[in-house]
Amino acid sequence: MSAGWSWYVILLVVSNIIGCTALLWWTSKKAKGNEGTSHIWDGDITEYDKPLPRWWINLFYITIVFSIAYMFWYGGFGSYNGFSSWTSQSEHATQKAAGDARLAEAFRPYDGKPIDELARDAQAVALGRSIFTNQCATCHGSAGQGAIGYPNLTDTVWHWGGTPADILQTVLHGRNAVMPSWSEALTAMGGANAVEDVTTYVLWMTDPSLAATNGDAIARGRGLYANVCAACHGADGKGMTALGAPDLTDDYWLYGRSRAAIREGIERGRNGSMPAQEGLLGETRSRLAAAYVWTLSQQ
Repeated sequence: MSAGWSWYVILLVVSNIIGCTALLWWTSKKAKGNEGTSHIWDGDITEYDKPLPRWWINLFYITIVFSIAYMFWYGGFGSYNGFSSWTSQSEHATQKAAGDARLAEAFRPYDGKPIDELARDAQAVALGRSIFTNQCATCHGSAGQGAIGYPNLTDTVWHWGGTPADILQTVLHGRNAVMPSWSEALTAMGGANAVEDVTTYVLWMTDPSLAATNGDAIARGRGLYANVCAACHGADGKGMTALGAPDLTDDYWLYGRSRAAIREGIERGRNGSMPAQEGLLGETRSRLAAAYVWTLSQQ
């Protein structure tokens, strides 16, 4: 807080305290004998204007004194930190450290254990399910079945590898897709219809019947695919887990198998990101979540 804003807050606080004190003093000194307001109802119900009882006024004065002492102790005058030097940040840090210590003690039995071993421990799986629900279900769904752009964790398709070590690596350190836009490069090599030709060729990989009506487009797309796409997805379209490049010959499509979805991926690229969880959950809780994820595809 700048010095100007600090003085502004100090003046505002002090003026409010003085104003409240003055108002309380003035109302408590109202002269007696002039208490009537001339407001009378039903002949015998009269409204009076009397000072507050002395004990009530004294309670207000005590409240004002307490508030001043409170602000001197905890800080309330601009950037002044108070005699106690208490801050909400330090309080949060203290409580967080205590909470982290309790969590570390609770999860200590699972430190460093392989996730396939944890997956055979019912208690560990239950903890992993709870962590998954709190941290991962927003994207992957409460049942782990994903959605468009978010992988299904209950099947056997793993773009980055489905071994226990691969899954743990994914959870701990995250994953970032790196498919760039190929629109300009393909157009430069194959003309205005190049993207459409490659789209047709990719669709043909899982639907050979397209050859009957789209033979020429498939032939052109095959050549363009070999020059641009095969480096990551492989000449046979089987993908490459080291790069997270998906298999184009199966029936699983993260962003949808429609012509429009495939065309969009080629034209604009795909840059999905799975955030690293180690910094958020810690190593052991990440292991428990990974163990639970692994069980989803292991019947």
